[in-house]
Amino acid sequence: MPRVAVVDYDVCKPRKCNHECIRVCPINKTGRGVAIEASDELGGKPVIYEDVCIGCGLCVKACPFKAIYIVNLPEELEEEAVHRYGPNSFKLYRLPVPKDGHVVGLIGRNGTGKTTALRILSGELKPNLGRYDDPPEWDEVIRHFRGSELQAYFQKLAAKQLRVVHKIQYIDLVPRHVKGSVGELLKRADERGVYREIAEYLGLDKIWDRDIRKLSGGELQKLVIGAVLSKEADVYIFDEPSSYLDVAERIRVARLIRREVRPGKYFLVAEHDLAMLDYLSDYVSIIYGEPGVYGIVSKPYGVGAGINHFLEGYLPAENTRIRREPIRFRLPPSEAEAPRQGYRRKYMEWGDLRVELDGFTLEAEAGEIWSGEVIGIVGPNGIGKTTLIRVLAGRLKPREGWVASLGEFTVSYKPQRISPEMFPEGATVEELLKTANPSSTVPGSWLYVELVKKLRLDRLFDREARSLSGGEMQKLAIAIVLAREADIYLLDEPSAYLDVEERLSVAKIIRRLTETREAAAFVVEHDIVIQDFISDRLIVILGEPGRHGKASKPLNLKEGMNKFLEYLGITFRRDPQTYRPRVNKEGSYLDRMQKTSHQYYYT
Repeated sequence: MPRVAVVDYDVCKPRKCNHECIRVCPINKTGRGVAIEASDELGGKPVIYEDVCIGCGLCVKACPFKAIYIVNLPEELEEEAVHRYGPNSFKLYRLPVPKDGHVVGLIGRNGTGKTTALRILSGELKPNLGRYDDPPEWDEVIRHFRGSELQAYFQKLAAKQLRVVHKIQYIDLVPRHVKGSVGELLKRADERGVYREIAEYLGLDKIWDRDIRKLSGGELQKLVIGAVLSKEADVYIFDEPSSYLDVAERIRVARLIRREVRPGKYFLVAEHDLAMLDYLSDYVSIIYGEPGVYGIVSKPYGVGAGINHFLEGYLPAENTRIRREPIRFRLPPSEAEAPRQGYRRKYMEWGDLRVELDGFTLEAEAGEIWSGEVIGIVGPNGIGKTTLIRVLAGRLKPREGWVASLGEFTVSYKPQRISPEMFPEGATVEELLKTANPSSTVPGSWLYVELVKKLRLDRLFDREARSLSGGEMQKLAIAIVLAREADIYLLDEPSAYLDVEERLSVAKIIRRLTETREAAAFVVEHDIVIQDFISDRLIVILGEPGRHGKASKPLNLKEGMNKFLEYLGITFRRDPQTYRPRVNKEGSYLDRMQKTSHQYYYT
């Protein structure tokens, strides 16, 4: 049985454990060879020889830093190996199949190979079929995929008959390699004579002369997407196009991409926002496996069935269960189920507010929040969502109006932006979690299982918090805030950097915390599917971004969603199997019918 052995060399510290993994390996004591030994090239860190390793797992249990993973896989799957980066490194099986004239979406957990698959299909990375020490030539790669649609695709790619443009995942790298203003870059990238039209549609004409080094994350994202769509190409690849964008901008980008889909063109999109993936894609491939260890690409499904299979955790074409429990969305609460005085405690209320800050004005209608309730806050970027959260948290004083708590209460607050300075110098992940709540580091406790384990923070326990990547810091900040015992939780964009399963895990635990602790929560979130999943009521903030925002009182979910979706110009329907919200394709019968009756959020 083939094995995938992975050593996380960022976590491995051989000097601190004195190679306990090598000492416990039974094969090293039999005289039949060495299964694991220290490598001088890797600074004494271990290398596992998979052809000798028997997969007993003793080294996995012996490693105090949880840096070793050994996975046994079916024999037939090894024949479908597509790429491996090196010894004891990530391995990818199968590839998504591009479809002429259609959009193929990729969905799966972080670290299971979505970006690797896209780099292979873009031609940036030649697949080595798992033979990192003896990579094959293109002829052998093409023969490997004979009889499939990928054979013709790779033949064209190898012969340079396909022009590919790729919107990368980490757009922060762009200003390091490209210089100039927004207008200069779009003009240089344009090959179709459409750069002015795209700039106006995405709102880039308003920042035409701004240097790209001074752009925000959302502005940079729109610039890169606009530059990619200005190119004349055969294959367009978008890796997480919704990052940094608010809901309105995500829908605008999705419409722009859909507008370009036509015969003779291939489109591939990796995305964690289920609403955007549903709106964009015609087909979906699910990537599953063990993050950082291996990834397996499923057969293509229709977009509705594919997302439902992912949420159900079972892939019928492969007869494979990828998750123990299905993810179920709840039906939205009716007005009769709204919190009422008498059986729930009112934690906070506020009068009509007016906040003035650096030329921006926010006005908010009076409202209140009850125990056991989650209030979502939605609106475009720069409209005052974070400002309202800061006022409610007591971090900012309103110019007019008041915020009152009914009794003493504690607040646990996660700001929008996370930086290393937020964490004490020298503190490890485990120490910070233990300080927030000792049970969060105890294996078997529900906080450990549902939060720490599902965010994969248990693997980072020995890491210093300030040394983590941006995404890891975000997950740590969320875990610390939710682990604390508090009366009110304030979370600003908790889904940023998280994959679909992590987002839904965080949403589930927020709901569970508010109910079991009889607490309350305000959640600012751009992922509209997560807002639907988590919220009891909504505050909708509209206006002119950067200048003036007007926040509604907390509305019941149907009324709030209907108001916000009308602003976005899209309609939702409810999936009958998983109850998840689905975006109607623009111009479809349901879309036209719901807009005519002004029922944008489920008829």
